[in-house]
Amino acid sequence: MAKRRASASPKAKVKGKTASKSNSGSWFKNLGATILRFCIKTVIYFFIFSFLFTLMYRFVPVPFTPLMFIRVVEQKLAGKPMKLKKDWVSIEESGPMPIAAMAGEDAKFMDHIGFDFEAIDKAVDYNKTHKKKKGASTISQQTAKNVFLWPGRTWIRKGLEVYFTLLIELLWSKERILEVYINVIEMGDGIYGVEAASQYYFKKPATKMTRMEAAKIASILPNPLKWSVKKPSPYLVARQNWIRNNMDYIKGIDF
Repeated sequence: MAKRRASASPKAKVKGKTASKSNSGSWFKNLGATILRFCIKTVIYFFIFSFLFTLMYRFVPVPFTPLMFIRVVEQKLAGKPMKLKKDWVSIEESGPMPIAAMAGEDAKFMDHIGFDFEAIDKAVDYNKTHKKKKGASTISQQTAKNVFLWPGRTWIRKGLEVYFTLLIELLWSKERILEVYINVIEMGDGIYGVEAASQYYFKKPATKMTRMEAAKIASILPNPLKWSVKKPSPYLVARQNWIRNNMDYIKGIDF
């Protein structure tokens, strides 16, 4: 008769379970360490590359922005012909547009470090009692958003906007921020930058624009796809005149 196999002792069973739990715990611990190392490396690489790209754009024209790509994709999906007009010019070749942009979007541009905290406080108070929200983005913030980010109102994007705003204020001059802004900002359907806008709306280079023409372009910057330079509403006409008047009071530009 075959002998019965001896069963494992209770102590052996306990040791087996303990070893299994130990292996499982070790696997999760290693996975957690791997994920942590990956996250740390990702953050380090992000800071390195964002710093280098921002530094590079201090000296070279910005060839393309995330918004330009998004608009081209939207046009393609809508079955429309793809339209993207842009032509980089120096700030000296931009006519009165820098002053018009400051008059309409950020009169304190030369004085702040990227954020207009007084305007932010006013916007917060206004938004508490109004359905239609009011923004307080400076030219620096809008430049950071257009060059490096995508449209949106999520906390992640706003946080990145703060980071890139501080970065360009640190690495670029005020002149460079304004120069990049007037060259990449959306100024109509498929129209980006002052030179393309001047050619499209007035059939002339930006250097030949009048102050009123620059004010007309600046008036649509908050909503360039909805508002029209060629067919302005009564509200937009009033905004154009307001910007044109404000241009006479913009001070501190020495470039």
